[in-house]
Amino acid sequence: MIAVLAGGVGAARFIRALMLVMPADEISAVVNTGDDTVMHGLYICPDLDTVTYTVAEAIDADRGWGLSNETWRAMQALARFVPVRPTGSSAAPTWFNLGDQDLATHFYRTARLDEGATLTEVTDEIARAFGVHVKLMPMTDQRVSTVVTVVDEGDISFQEYFVQRQHGVPVSNLRFEGAQQAALSTAAAQALHDAKAIVIAPSNPLVSIGPLRALAGVDTSLAARREQVVAISPIVGGAALKGPADRMMLELGHEPSVVGVARLYAPIASVLVIDPVDAHLAPLVEAAGMRAVVVPSVMSTPEISAALARTTLAAVGIHL
Repeated sequence: MIAVLAGGVGAARFIRALMLVMPADEISAVVNTGDDTVMHGLYICPDLDTVTYTVAEAIDADRGWGLSNETWRAMQALARFVPVRPTGSSAAPTWFNLGDQDLATHFYRTARLDEGATLTEVTDEIARAFGVHVKLMPMTDQRVSTVVTVVDEGDISFQEYFVQRQHGVPVSNLRFEGAQQAALSTAAAQALHDAKAIVIAPSNPLVSIGPLRALAGVDTSLAARREQVVAISPIVGGAALKGPADRMMLELGHEPSVVGVARLYAPIASVLVIDPVDAHLAPLVEAAGMRAVVVPSVMSTPEISAALARTTLAAVGIHL
């Protein structure tokens, strides 16, 4: 069994890469839930849904989120209420798009949670409904919320930062509300315990992997297995392939490079996989305390993706 610590798009694509070289049912993905939000009374799990839809080959490949062949009639209809909405009301938000098919996922999840099911149970049900054989699980069954402090504005939710403001405003702090009281879900803890190797996917180290690391005991557990933990840098050539990881790292005092990533992950992982464009920085990665493995990491073709998956696992002694 291979365990993957996962955020959204980059992690989803890497899990697909792993599926090219090993059976899906031998992969466990522990997915960030710090991005979760409630909209229109519906419980929404953006990272879990992105991973589910991607692994099921149901994702909208152009957007990188949501379902393919999506329609937006519900959101279009919702807009008619905006002019009559009283000042201060949170009704009818239209800045967070939910497609008509996507709504069905949130309807189901919310109803099952209201019935008393755990998020782990509901995630498994949704994955099975989409024909997914990878073992998908939330990092915790308790609520953890990523809160972003925006310069000159104050604290806002992650989705307000990422979607409403298009991650275009400077950040001065992050906190993971509820993390100190939360714990890894039982399934996630078991997956990490049983895994022959643990891969930190190419996700934002601060807001995708950070919430998971903030849970009690996670860093200690990973540090104890450090030789079996390998990370893939989400920063290539000093830039994030998708999302605000590079700008966020810079704004929060980290070097936006593979070296900065190595400094963040060195306590919990022994190897950092980096792209050839960053090969000249390998000595600095190693000076930061991680062995550098160089292989093309931009998953632009199935061949490159499969080679990345094989090389990543080989770096911690798993040869396929």
